[in-house]
Amino acid sequence: MAMYLIGDIQGCDSALEQLTRLIDFSPSRDTLYLLGDLVNRGPESADVLRRLMRYGASARCLLGNHDLHLLAVSYGVRKPGKKDTLTDLLQADDAPALLHWLHHQKLALLEKVGDTKLLMVHAGVLPAWTATKTIALATEVEAALQGPDASGFFRQMYGNGPDTWDDSLQGAERLRLIVNALTRLRYCTPEGTMEFAHSGGLTEAPEGYVPWFDTPNRQTAGDVVAFGHWSTLGWLNRPDAFALDSGCVWGGCLSALRVAPAASGGLDAELLQVKCAQSQAPGD
Repeated sequence: MAMYLIGDIQGCDSALEQLTRLIDFSPSRDTLYLLGDLVNRGPESADVLRRLMRYGASARCLLGNHDLHLLAVSYGVRKPGKKDTLTDLLQADDAPALLHWLHHQKLALLEKVGDTKLLMVHAGVLPAWTATKTIALATEVEAALQGPDASGFFRQMYGNGPDTWDDSLQGAERLRLIVNALTRLRYCTPEGTMEFAHSGGLTEAPEGYVPWFDTPNRQTAGDVVAFGHWSTLGWLNRPDAFALDSGCVWGGCLSALRVAPAASGGLDAELLQVKCAQSQAPGD
């Protein structure tokens, strides 16, 4: 059995098909962990969801900001953006089944690989959160998303504040902050105040901010955190962090990382990539 982590697909099903052939993926033997942004900007969002649904329990998926956007559009809470490519999915005969399946995906996953805890999120983790707390907070959002007032959840989901975690936060503000951290975070202050205006690489952090995985005293520093979302960052391979958004939709690559316990402790990681056709120009 092999375990593969896959970065942002963003509606590029042809690339996903090529990648599964490259890694010789077998649903009866292997497990894929998709790190969010399954849909949008690429031309085949519905096909991506259909494929992952067919894989059943062999595809474990996270929700990214584009996936939540699709669900908000489906509820009429948001209007499609001019760069969105969601119309075919929303008008498909099987759209209700696809959206129902998407509703029930996770905001974070935690696996034990050998002796190593592997935490998977779409974007980031705040420095005050342990891996266990991250899963608990993600579960709070999942309960709201799958509850009887999902439309109300989406109506209150958008906004940049509050930008700093406090255990006393409640209601919509608490859920909004959790969503923003798990699906939008790139930079924050060493104390964990988030910033959403910048999306450059490691050397382009705004003054006073650092990439979230470089914050001092980060509670997940002893674990491995795998994430996507940050295409300008590209492939990051550190003992405590893997970044796997390699810009598939922009004409980059779609990446899979095969992970297994290392004999000396930690993880062995093998990167496998397929080159992707450009669906949108970078910066669009």
